[in-house]
Amino acid sequence: QVQLVESGGGLVQAGGSLRLSCAASGRTFSSYDMGWFRQASGKEREFVAAITRSGASTYYADSVKGRFTISRDNAKNTVYLQMNGLKPEDTAVYYCNIAVGYGSRRYGLSDYWGQGTQVTVSS
Repeated sequence: QVQLVESGGGLVQAGGSLRLSCAASGRTFSSYDMGWFRQASGKEREFVAAITRSGASTYYADSVKGRFTISRDNAKNTVYLQMNGLKPEDTAVYYCNIAVGYGSRRYGLSDYWGQGTQVTVSS
């Protein structure tokens, strides 16, 4: 069993940076590919980034590639999303989850969605 809590969101001006954290509990954290997803108001949740179990490979949505970096520290049971060059269209609630699928074709497991963390990017 894995439980996930996101943090690090906030209000930032366009061009700024934020670092999101996802704290995981559970004995099998390192057994899973992990991902970040986001949901803007009135929109469906979408894939943002994924990282394989060991952290050796990462995958990104085209909209964030080159600006966002996903990483993980299995010893700390934590996944991170470094977001640089933020744009107003990045405004959304960001969630982490077990990332099912392969490459950049990912979805999260329904049992593990949490509250997420709000990211708001102003012009």
